[in-house]
Amino acid sequence: MAANPIILFDGVCNLCIATVHWIIARDRAATFRFAPLQSAVGRQVLAAAHAHANLPDGIVLIEGSRVLTRSDAAIDIARRLGFPWSLAATARLLPRSARDGLYAWVAAHRHRWFGKQSACLVPTSKVRSRFLDGHEPPEDESRAP
Repeated sequence: MAANPIILFDGVCNLCIATVHWIIARDRAATFRFAPLQSAVGRQVLAAAHAHANLPDGIVLIEGSRVLTRSDAAIDIARRLGFPWSLAATARLLPRSARDGLYAWVAAHRHRWFGKQSACLVPTSKVRSRFLDGHEPPEDESRAP
């Protein structure tokens, strides 16, 4: 797979899609690659990293065989975006149970609060190369980043 860190996200969740847009806008070095968790390539990436099947909802960060979920994934992503986002690394001072509890609470309510799409995000031609399955033509560029 890709040498870059890979962010897998819930491709129908509006909050997750907005988070991907947010990351792309701040990832000046184009470090991250993306794929929906629901996609075939997302499942391939998980299998290649030997990730267990019961991953939590939301965003998963994969780099080689390293799999980060919940608050660890969010903190590591922010850290790599540079200042001021890298200051999020100080959240590691909080107990993981507290961080992950907040993350799980938001994840459990995200579809109700932010809604969801009927199909996975399809990237526009502008950012398609950042997506692992970006070689597929977009179906509807009006919903893409």
